[in-house]
Amino acid sequence: MSTIRGLLLAGATALALLGAAHAQTSAAPAAPAAAVKGPPPGFVVPAEPKPDDTNAERARSQPGNNAPLWRSVRESGRQPGFSTLPAVESGVLIQPFVQYPGAPVTNAGEAWRQVRNRWIIPYGGSLFVLVLAAIALYYWRRGPMGGRLADTGRTIERFTAFERAAHFAAALTFVVLALSGLVLAFGKFVLLPVFGATLFGWLAYALKTLHNFVGPLFLLSILVMIVGYLRDNIPRAYDFAWLARFGGMFGGKEVPSHRFNAGEKMVFWGGVIVLGLTVAGSGLVLDKLWPGLEYTRVQMQVWHMVHAVASVLMMTMFLGHIYMGTIGMKGALQAMKTGRVDEAWAREHHELWFDDIQAGRIAAERSRPTAPGLPSTARS
Repeated sequence: MSTIRGLLLAGATALALLGAAHAQTSAAPAAPAAAVKGPPPGFVVPAEPKPDDTNAERARSQPGNNAPLWRSVRESGRQPGFSTLPAVESGVLIQPFVQYPGAPVTNAGEAWRQVRNRWIIPYGGSLFVLVLAAIALYYWRRGPMGGRLADTGRTIERFTAFERAAHFAAALTFVVLALSGLVLAFGKFVLLPVFGATLFGWLAYALKTLHNFVGPLFLLSILVMIVGYLRDNIPRAYDFAWLARFGGMFGGKEVPSHRFNAGEKMVFWGGVIVLGLTVAGSGLVLDKLWPGLEYTRVQMQVWHMVHAVASVLMMTMFLGHIYMGTIGMKGALQAMKTGRVDEAWAREHHELWFDDIQAGRIAAERSRPTAPGLPSTARS
């Protein structure tokens, strides 16, 4: 019991001492507050930031906030900045917003990229493959056309040396441009995984250089070809009968035609004149050879899309022409190589042309024409 009383007494004493200390602390006077210092002499409170601040003004109102700088970068397509570089659009960092066909509203560079990658490349490649597959299927099911009539041993001059030279020049430059263009457009997806980045890079660079130099030669060759072939490619009334039956490709006998049938005339007007000149002209723009242009990015993007679309359409159209001129029709390639065809070939494939030759209305020897009404000298 004495121990418990001692503990209680010690606790009471401790509480009394704590209470006295607290009372002394509360009664102590408060320390004087520190004096509030005012702004230094000459200090000016910065103005509130405004939406139209320059970058220098924003650096004073909100140091580190470069929003005006990046705003001017984004809008440089509408209002170019100042630059001492002697180049067109040197003050334009980001192009203005546009909406190209098949792309959402975005800056012009991104819109061009989306049109190329989402439309031209996949749909153009698919069209090319489908046409190839259709030609292969037709050849498998039908085989080459012609050979229904036996050769007579008597030949007619179908193409002059000038016409053959113009045709082969256009054909050779077209093949070079088509193959190099296909590699540049689709090689990333087909050849790059096989060749690797280094080899494909060198190949693409070499073909791009070749493409740029051969392009003007292609334009010159088709201009010469247009002059040489225009007269006999004028559409006539009998061409509609040929088109109505697809030239007899799905029947047993071909539809009569003159020196060039309606299909060849469509290739001439649509493939050579319209698409060929469009591809060549847009290629001159991309090569920066067309006079009077500033060659802005928008111009190059638009003409690239025109060039790509026209090239795909021209190549797919010429696939059929190449097929018919090589393995699709017996004797067609020999006719272009030598310039001459057998009378049986002329009767079978171009009956109206052969009839006019037989009647003496046109000459059988086009390089050395005979007088109308007189028989021509046949060569074997």
